[in-house]
Amino acid sequence: MPLIGKQVEPFTLQAYKNGDFIEVTEENFKGNWSVLCFYPADFTFVCPTELEDLQNQYPALQELGVEVFSASRDSHFTHKAWHDTSEAIGKITYTMIGDPAHVLSRQFDVLVEELGQADRGTFIIDPDGVIQAVEINADGIGRDASTIVNKIKAAQYVRNNPGEVCPAKWQEGSETLKPSLDLVGKI
Repeated sequence: MPLIGKQVEPFTLQAYKNGDFIEVTEENFKGNWSVLCFYPADFTFVCPTELEDLQNQYPALQELGVEVFSASRDSHFTHKAWHDTSEAIGKITYTMIGDPAHVLSRQFDVLVEELGQADRGTFIIDPDGVIQAVEINADGIGRDASTIVNKIKAAQYVRNNPGEVCPAKWQEGSETLKPSLDLVGKI
């Protein structure tokens, strides 16, 4: 089943956020925009660079009304230990979800069964809890979190302006398109 347009299914998992253990459910993905970033495992190599980059973009995402979640196969306890020992991860203030039973990584179809870990998947979820964008990278390819900010802006624009779409490389304030018979063959 395609993930775009799919509602986040029910789940309950433990997470680490700002010194506390919290519970996260599908309800956390409703009422505001959300970004969910899966990564293979704590205490690895590319992962801390990505998560730190995501933290650097977190204030800009929050200004857009976006909440950020990361998730890996590790427990919320392991997330805390990593947070307490890594300079890069110690900066993180967004929610780090523990998915040791692979509940969430299976739901979002990023689980690599033979490794027991997730691919590098990024999901943009709208305020209704519906997936609007998906990007999945192979294990060795790190992501650039600044691209998430632009994708969120485009997704929010399209949601707030029915009948308009954002072309490639669209930036906030740029011209959009209004699909119609008159545009066919003219772009």
